[in-house]
Amino acid sequence: MSDGNSSAPVTRIARRRARPGHAAEYEELVREMFGLMREHGGFLGAELIPPETEGGLHQVVVNFASEDDLARWDGSATRREIFGRMRAHAEGEPEHRRLSAIDEWFIGPDVPSSTRVPRWKNAVVTWMGIWPLASLVLYFIAPIWKNLGLPFLLSTAINVVIIVVGMVFLVSPVLTKAMRWFLVPQRR
Repeated sequence: MSDGNSSAPVTRIARRRARPGHAAEYEELVREMFGLMREHGGFLGAELIPPETEGGLHQVVVNFASEDDLARWDGSATRREIFGRMRAHAEGEPEHRRLSAIDEWFIGPDVPSSTRVPRWKNAVVTWMGIWPLASLVLYFIAPIWKNLGLPFLLSTAINVVIIVVGMVFLVSPVLTKAMRWFLVPQRR
């Protein structure tokens, strides 16, 4: 019997640096690996993000339907074989990081993979953004829907859309930069 987490979709990022002069060969093998992943159950998709500058880290983002599907890929002979071939073109082993949407939203892709923001900190910063935004929407915009005679569920849906869009595109980018010291403390 599987628990709730093993059946949820999973995203994993692998970061790895290609050896100098081997970026094209490494990228070709990563694309070949994507084809091999398609043959495994639960594979949902993958993307290769090359480095912005020569010698930077390649990022490989893979999506599987569940932890179990990812574990089957990780334990496969096919993966061992392709990784063995990649070693000639890459420095060291890849650094893996599993992502949830909330982690990516709060800490972004430039934070070391070992960093995990505690859920309570995510909750505090989310509250700091949603509370004033929801208060403004409920005070200034919600009465408009009431005056128009919109049904409660429709007006609530519109208010939530406004709050979510405001949070994602306006408040969160500013708030997460301002609160980065709290979310991801610097190690001494």
